[in-house]
Amino acid sequence: MHKGPHPTQHAPALHPSTLYTAGQRQRLLFILFLVGTSNYLDRNIIGVLLEPIRDEFGASDTMLGLLSGLAFALFYATLGIPVARIADRGDRRLVITVSLAVWSMMTVLCGFAQSFWQLALARVGVGAGEAGAIPPAQSLIADYVPPDGRARALGLFLMSSMAGYVLGLVLGGWIAQNHGWRAAFVAAGLPGLLLAVVTWRSLDEPRRLPQYAVSSVDQESVWSALRALLAKPSFRLLSVAMVLYFLMAYGALVFTVSFLIRIHGLSVAQAGLWFGIVSGVGAVIGNIGGGWLADRLSRRNIAWLAWLPAIVLLMVMPLYQAAFLTDYLWLTLALLLLGGIGLTGAVPSLFSAVHHVCGSTRRATAIAILFFLSNLIGMGLGPVLTGSLSDGIAAGSDPATGLRQALALVMFAFVPAALTLLAAGRHIAADAEA
Repeated sequence: MHKGPHPTQHAPALHPSTLYTAGQRQRLLFILFLVGTSNYLDRNIIGVLLEPIRDEFGASDTMLGLLSGLAFALFYATLGIPVARIADRGDRRLVITVSLAVWSMMTVLCGFAQSFWQLALARVGVGAGEAGAIPPAQSLIADYVPPDGRARALGLFLMSSMAGYVLGLVLGGWIAQNHGWRAAFVAAGLPGLLLAVVTWRSLDEPRRLPQYAVSSVDQESVWSALRALLAKPSFRLLSVAMVLYFLMAYGALVFTVSFLIRIHGLSVAQAGLWFGIVSGVGAVIGNIGGGWLADRLSRRNIAWLAWLPAIVLLMVMPLYQAAFLTDYLWLTLALLLLGGIGLTGAVPSLFSAVHHVCGSTRRATAIAILFFLSNLIGMGLGPVLTGSLSDGIAAGSDPATGLRQALALVMFAFVPAALTLLAAGRHIAADAEA
């Protein structure tokens, strides 16, 4: 049965986080962590299944980029903003529960696709469902946790992205190797239907209390919210930086498992296992360490929420390039680990910066805008651009060499991302809201 907040809820509260004990916060964050894990599992399992899908349907790297990127991101990005406005005005628990049920069912349907385009259509459905997950979840976290602990809480929540990613790589790779890629989709989607029931019964919505309800005065139109956010230089610059970040982190790097198979001769299960281990370890260190460091530095100067990830992105670029150019598997994995620590360590700072400047009634909307741009351009076009570049280079050599060189080249996008973040840091203090 759903439990309400701590009995102190009737006392005056400056922030909704005062409604909850430390134990209640941990329980609520754990449920959201499971939701995020399901979200990223169903989203990213496609990465370990690209090669068997390619073999069955005879798809090119460009088509695989379309399947793993644009087919998912188109509706994910488009529906994100209107769904987020619903979440900002009403029951975020309901939005998350319905979205979870939809994307889980569509993931199951991916396993029944009999053609490449049927699979692409099912992936569109997964993206449409997942549009209502992360922005409302982050909005709830911003209410559950005091502002001075927000980066750490977001860092822990964002580890769900890597938990889902690793599950997709390791479990998805093993199932695909032994039972086929269709079974992997079904196994990924079914648990989400059960989790939807748990989510509805376990999460709390502080807005059900009168003192935290969104009044009609606070219910801006979509366009008013967009204008207010885009009027802030820090938000505009953070948006550009996150598009470039997603272009690499959730775009180009979707081909990493294919790279390990083609260049280093690993099987699907081996590539998924090794990259899963590397990614998981990197995410734990990166998200926890990055969130802790961001909170510590931002107490001195809030601009560090943008400066810290800027420095990190400049450091990880040569690490990834070296990982894709070396012929030694152990060195590739070591470099991918170091790069992953930095790449995931930058994320808590980025999202914490957004929550500091967006205002309490625009949180889900602000995250949805960032996801609209980042996913449509970054995750949507990143795989397509990388795949097309790989096909173009491979026209004069072979698919393995084409993919290797394409991955090394696109990493240069980290440079303008870092420069944009350095500029954003100069405006965060002036743009900050409660």
